[in-house]
Amino acid sequence: MSLKLTNTLTGRKEAFQSIQKGKVSIYCCGVTVYDLCHIGHARSYIVWDVLRRYLIWNGYSVTFVQNFTDIDDKILNRAAEENTTMSEVSERNIKEFHKDMDNLGILRPDKMPRATKCLDQIRSMISQLERKGAAYSTDGDVYFAVMKHKGYGKLSGRDLAKQQLNADGRITDKEKERKQNPFDFALWKGVKNNEPSFPSPWGDGRPGWHIECSAMVLQELGETIDIHLGGADLVFPHHENEMAQSEIATGKKLANYWLHNGMVNVGGKKMSKSIGNFTTIRALLKDGLSAMTVRLFILQAHYRKPIDFTPKALNAAASGWNRLNEALCLGNSDYEALNWPKTTLQKNHQKNKLSSESLGEECNLIRQRFVDALNDDLNTSAAVAVLFDLARPLKSISNKIQRGNIKLIPKAEAQKNYSRWLTLVQLASVLGLEGEPIEESTEGSKLNPNLNEIKQAIKERNAAKLAKDFEAADRIREALKDKGIELVDKGGGVTDWIRI
Repeated sequence: MSLKLTNTLTGRKEAFQSIQKGKVSIYCCGVTVYDLCHIGHARSYIVWDVLRRYLIWNGYSVTFVQNFTDIDDKILNRAAEENTTMSEVSERNIKEFHKDMDNLGILRPDKMPRATKCLDQIRSMISQLERKGAAYSTDGDVYFAVMKHKGYGKLSGRDLAKQQLNADGRITDKEKERKQNPFDFALWKGVKNNEPSFPSPWGDGRPGWHIECSAMVLQELGETIDIHLGGADLVFPHHENEMAQSEIATGKKLANYWLHNGMVNVGGKKMSKSIGNFTTIRALLKDGLSAMTVRLFILQAHYRKPIDFTPKALNAAASGWNRLNEALCLGNSDYEALNWPKTTLQKNHQKNKLSSESLGEECNLIRQRFVDALNDDLNTSAAVAVLFDLARPLKSISNKIQRGNIKLIPKAEAQKNYSRWLTLVQLASVLGLEGEPIEESTEGSKLNPNLNEIKQAIKERNAAKLAKDFEAADRIREALKDKGIELVDKGGGVTDWIRI
């Protein structure tokens, strides 16, 4: 396997090599469970789902760990607003998280540790940092001394002298007074009034944000892992701090590869609750957008680049998914004209690589283009383009059969088409794109008109043309085009159509 990944730690694209042959350990920073997940979470977890799927497809045994932050000021604030408890807020939102991720077709992690279930490891790690002189306590609070890590700043490339102190607003005035260095950060926070707390050698309290992930990595995967994942907004300070404390505590490198996905903008502006452009996954799907359309929208951009979330972009993704979906579902159709073996969209087509002999030269070349794309720093945009190339002739066949232009495809051509379909199904599954029954598509007739609706629109357009109402005829044509249907006027007043 010649997979290359852009390592944030080095700033270079590097050939991937796992610590243990045939095995890959991955830690992905998870959500703080105080609210529903948003489109930014979807972007991150979809692309890392593809990385995981691709590694598995290439024969690796992957252990994928993703945490829940269930101790945090945001959770406590939400609990106070709702007059409930931190635990109740966390439990509710953990359940909602699973619903959203399942709906998006994201594979569940192998392990999902919670900060509240990792307190022994957290306390042990802080004690170890104290013994090594990298942590100090003050009246029940414990801080990490950033200057004790000689390489501090190597992940983010930032010079502390040039950083704006407390840019994220997490440091209180009390903390500033107690710190030896303004950039030292809390490992343990002493108990506050009316807040849940846990026992520790430094008094009752709760862990700081950064130490939670360090402890969960160590507890679930060990001292050094293959890949550490997260959004670009976590590089500093979270991942920088996580790396520093872990490497001092263990004396080992925390991760060999650090991967970060780009942010989501909404209409060209950074997504933020404060300016009202915040969109949850739940709201998107409730509004009628299919999960596969969301996946396609996300995967049509390279994971490291920002992505702009706009109605126009979503409509384009919906139209694109309709075209792909029609080709993916072709094998589930009852079209006798296909002349294919009796089959359905079986999962075994997706899990196992099809043999080169069964595919033929053309499909093998196409599959290699797909592999080359994902090997090049997980270039899902190029991989999606390969799927569209595979789907195009299959969609054309579907159009012709629906119009009655094909009675029976010759056996040699049918076998070639069948190989194309098998290849498409398998490669699409590597991206987590699964065919949705067209008659049950969540976009419905609004974005995916069925045959009767198309025929009725053509009939109405012909009537408008006979009445010389050409503006109405043009409106019908454009309305169909917006839904992915292109009308083709032929001689003798005949109008054909194709899905575009």
